[in-house]
Amino acid sequence: MPPQLREQLLRFQQLQRTLEVVVSQKTQLELEFSEIERALSELEKMDDETAVYKSVGSLLVRSGRQKVIDELKDRKDIVNTRVAVLARQEESTRKKLMELQKRVQAQLKRAE
Repeated sequence: MPPQLREQLLRFQQLQRTLEVVVSQKTQLELEFSEIERALSELEKMDDETAVYKSVGSLLVRSGRQKVIDELKDRKDIVNTRVAVLARQEESTRKKLMELQKRVQAQLKRAE
């Protein structure tokens, strides 16, 4: 196998692993985003006098409803931004994989 082809196959495998990691991270963040939306929905139904607790490490700590809402909205914005960045990275990696796959297939045909 020519060295150039070997290098391209290694690069292809690296890109596949990168894509797997990006997709996994994006999926985890999308799940977190959904959980935040559900929590916000429940908090919006409550009145200001209802006791609200948030997880801090292994403890549940009483906190103000509006403070928890504000914190969740901030976290939601951060997660949404990270999901968008990962989506762009996923798209870019997929394009690179497709291009590299075409080049590798063309070299394999020439090698036959």
